[in-house]
Formats: sequence, structure tokens, C-alpha cells
Amino acid sequence: MVEWITHDGLLDYDEAVAFMEARAESIAKGEAEECIWLVEHPPLYTAGTSAKIEDLTDPDRFPVYPSKRGGQYTYHGPGQRVAYVMLNVGKRGHDVRKFVHQLEEWVIATLADFNLRGEIREGRVGVWIAREDRPLTITGQKAEDKIAAIGIRLRKWVSFHGISINVEPDLSHFDGIVPCGITEYGVTSLVDLGLPVTMHDVDVALQRSFGEIFGDA
Repeated sequence: MVEWITHDGLLDYDEAVAFMEARAESIAKGEAEECIWLVEHPPLYTAGTSAKIEDLTDPDRFPVYPSKRGGQYTYHGPGQRVAYVMLNVGKRGHDVRKFVHQLEEWVIATLADFNLRGEIREGRVGVWIAREDRPLTITGQKAEDKIAAIGIRLRKWVSFHGISINVEPDLSHFDGIVPCGITEYGVTSLVDLGLPVTMHDVDVALQRSFGEIFGDA
């Protein structure tokens, strides 16, 4: 079984990393259950292992934390649901690519509960929403906004870090970075898309769809 924990209030990022590393070690040793940890952070930026300093456009705006997860710069803050995923990928098939795909499908299934079609794009990490309400881009493509980010790390085949879904964050807070190194697209949230969704609504959808994608809860 997977233990689900919901943290009340805003969680310090260093505290979150310390918990994840300790729990992942315990899972690897067979001393603890797998865990999904649902949190919110105060406003901050994290720099993944592929982050480029030029993508940090306003370094003094919020604290910046180096992170050993994959990916580039991302934002966390109030109104964004972060789901830290401490799962034994070794026992789930030793297939990292499949695991990342399952995380993407988990987000997409969660968004589907709110009648939103989340999509993935080749070469772009995360989950995207096509904006039918906006003009085509200069290249003639549909406008798209990012609604969810994904970034994980494995240690002894146990994952940590995870996913984040924009429920109702202050979208202007993303302006201090180039999110995931991608300049030509914006960011959105469930509430920005006109959906009166609460954090609790998203948590219920996350737990329901987790079992659908991963086969357990």
C-alpha cells in the first residue's frame, strides 16, 4: 500500500527535501511504505540539474534552491499542489521512462476529472493545455500553456520529488524564470481556465486517478 500524507500550511523547501531523502532511504531498505506527500510551498524557485543561469531572469524575487531533480527552473508557491512521489521504481519494473510516462498520465487523468484535456509534447517536459480561446501563434500553431510540471530523482531505484499542478497560484510569480527553459509558451492554472476548483478537489482527483494509472492506492 502507498501512504498518502497531506501537509497543512506552507512547507519549507529544505524540510521537504530532508523528509523525502530520509523516506526514500527507508523505502529502499524495506523499512517504510511508499508515500505520496501532498504539500504547498511558500513562493520559491528551484533549479534542476539542467538549469541554465540565464533562465533565472529575476534572481532576487524569491529564494532559489538548487535541486538534484531532473529538469530546469520551476516555481513553487501557494495555490500550487505539489505531489512528492516516493515510490519503489525497482519493484515497479526498473523502467524509468515508463515511470515518467505514468506520472504524465496521472496528471492527465487528474485534469480529466475537471473536463480538461492535458497533453504532453515531444521535447517539452510537463503537461500542456491547448488554448482554443487564443489566436494562433506566429508559427501558425495553437497557443498552449503549461499547467503541470514533472521532475524526479531516483536513488537506489526509489523516486523522490514529483509533480506540481497549478490550482490557483499567482501566475505572475512565474515571471522571474523561464519555466523549464521554454520561452514561447505561457503558464495557466485550473482557476485561470475558469474552473472553481479547490485544493481538496484536486487531492481527491489525484488519489482516485493514481490507482487508475499505477494500479494501487
